[in-house]
Amino acid sequence: MHIAIHNWMRAEPIEKTIARIASQGYHALEIQGAPEMYDTKHVRQLLHNHKLKCWGSVTLMMGERNLVAKSEAQRAASIQYVKDIITMVKELDGYMVSVVPGTVGKIVPDGRPEEEWTWAVESMKACYEFAEQSGIRLGIEPINRFETYFVNRAAQALALAEATGSNCGVCLDIFHMNLEESNYYNAIHQAKDRLVGFHVADNNRFAPGMGTLDWEKIVATLKSVGYDGALSVEFCPPLDRTPANPHPGSIDEQPDGLTAEQLKFLEDHGSSAFTEAFYSMLTQKSIDTLLPLIS
Repeated sequence: MHIAIHNWMRAEPIEKTIARIASQGYHALEIQGAPEMYDTKHVRQLLHNHKLKCWGSVTLMMGERNLVAKSEAQRAASIQYVKDIITMVKELDGYMVSVVPGTVGKIVPDGRPEEEWTWAVESMKACYEFAEQSGIRLGIEPINRFETYFVNRAAQALALAEATGSNCGVCLDIFHMNLEESNYYNAIHQAKDRLVGFHVADNNRFAPGMGTLDWEKIVATLKSVGYDGALSVEFCPPLDRTPANPHPGSIDEQPDGLTAEQLKFLEDHGSSAFTEAFYSMLTQKSIDTLLPLIS
């Protein structure tokens, strides 16, 4: 196993992100699903210069992005978005793309369950065919019920992966599992043959080690099922706006480079913009917690 980190949690130049995580001992970047933002030749060189790899990417299912939409045109545009991410990851010599099928924040279905399942399978098959041709693994990611009504548990992601194709995987996220799974260790065992990614944040969505999850047992369980991919850090802590805030100075009141869409995505996750000092503390705490466990 190795340690990767997402970069969608804070808007900053990719140069700054890569320099920080390299200095802290990370092995790889899981780059945000925004292909239009990046010159892949430049990012690839940056990663090479800092002796880092691109592990993959994750779909940012905002706005009209929805693989289970009733609208055929909306589904087609969403499929193209996923294909664009696959192309980005291929150009960065990455391994996988984590796919959240539905729009984050959408909790009202577009159709009957059997209709939506058909739309989901058709959409995923289109993405999967392109991914297979590109040599990139797909991992369907279940997220909690407060962010989507569609695919919340490992068993659901596995069913969709099996309906999609023999090489389609699942990507699990322990924060979401802590909310949705009756036993997340069993869920890891259930997903073992298709497990292609694993996202990590503590039970409160702070950095690993800042909550109550048993990281030693979680990593040991992953080892027991033969998982040898990335532990991808993906914290998104709730930022306290009251005098009880245990992390004063954590909120960036004037974020640089944060688009309205990105801010909404963070706010939909119960968070906001972090200051650089707070963000750096979270990235350091994450690797300090995880790195000793994977050796």
